[in-house]
Order: sequence, then structure tokens, then C-alpha cells
Amino acid sequence: MYSFDSRVRYSETGENGRLSIRGMIDYMQDCSTFQSEDAGVGVRYFEESHKAWMLSSWRIRIRQMPRLGERIRVGTWPTSFKGLHGFRDFLISGPEGEVLVQAHSVWFLYDTQKNVPLRVGDIDREPYGATEPPLDMGPDPGRIKLPDPEHFTEGEPVRIQPHHLDTNHHVNNAWYVEFARGAIPQLCEIREIRAEYKKAALLGDVLIPRIAADPQGGRIVVLAGENGEISAAAAFS
Repeated sequence: MYSFDSRVRYSETGENGRLSIRGMIDYMQDCSTFQSEDAGVGVRYFEESHKAWMLSSWRIRIRQMPRLGERIRVGTWPTSFKGLHGFRDFLISGPEGEVLVQAHSVWFLYDTQKNVPLRVGDIDREPYGATEPPLDMGPDPGRIKLPDPEHFTEGEPVRIQPHHLDTNHHVNNAWYVEFARGAIPQLCEIREIRAEYKKAALLGDVLIPRIAADPQGGRIVVLAGENGEISAAAAFS
């Protein structure tokens, strides 16, 4: 497992004094990015190779968000590579090694010149070392099941600003979850987040949140462009 140690900063917390959801996702993204940089296949390598790892989906289980000032360890490891996809798990733990957050993620390799997915080869796998077993997070719930259109209500549109973009010039994946979370009423503590990414949003695009109740008591949010094309969907439990 690749890991780094940190301490929860005030700028990463929400109004309850605990790590925010976006801060949590940022930590996990940073961990996988640090591993790539240290392995010699970081941002510059991918820019020169005209390739990128794109996130396809998250399943994040939250046991407890760390508090302001708490020391944490963030870890990640690849669990498998199959065809176009790479599978990576994440773990955020507290100072005594207690599990705070667990996550599965699915990525796909992409040719940024031809705008097509790429099959993962040995050259793409080897920098990350041997795969390790995935976390046990219980039965896989599968893809997010979207309710029928008449069950959705529309939220406030979001226009994409420069600070929403990452080095791929797309909206960073953490922001989609942030937009979706901001569109729903205040819930009890969120214990699980599933997110699926469909189409990258760009500078100046407008995303319209569409919100529906989940049969299990949570919320489902679809983020769609003005033409109705879905950019991302998120389910909060």
C-alpha cells in the first residue's frame, strides 16, 4: 500500500469541524496522484504520452470523518487491471490505525489525442507494483438505479468556473460530488456515497441537478447539461 500522513486542516473542514466530503475525496485523489508522481508516471508523463487515467466510479463508505487537527494516514493500492480498466482501493485511518473511510474506485485509461479509451498494457500497470486484495465492503450494490424522470425535482443550475477544472481541463471529479451534495436537503450523517461519471463537463458548461428520493431513504442526484446529457450521478445513503 502506498500512503502518506497528514493532519486535517481548518480549510478542509465543514461547519461541524470535521473533514468535509470534498476534502475527503481530495485526500484520496492526492494519494493516488502522489503514488503516480513517485513512480515516475505523474502529470507531466501523461501529458507527454497523451494519456490519462479517468475516474469511472466511486463507492465510498464513511465510518467517521476525522476532526480538525486530527492526524490521519491516507493509503491506496491497485486491486486489479482488466481490459480498459484499473481498480483501486483507498483507506483513511486515524492515529491509532482505526478505519475512518474506505473506498473502491474504477478508472479507465484514455487517449487524450484520439479521445478514445485504451487497453491497459504492462507499461501502464508495472509502475504501481503488485496488486493487493480489495477491501471487504460487503455486497456490491451495482450501478446506480435512476428513478423514472417524473420522480425528479430540479435544483439550482451550476455554471462551471475555472477553479472547478483540473489538469485535464475537465471538472475535477470531487466537484461533481460537491455539486450533488449541495443540491439535496441536509441529511443525517452520510455513510455511503456512490458516484458514476458519464461525460466530462468543461469551462462555461451549465450542470442542472435533478434530485430524487432513494428507496433506501437517501437521495439520488443526476447532474445533466442543458441538453439533458448526463455528466454524473451520485447516490447518498
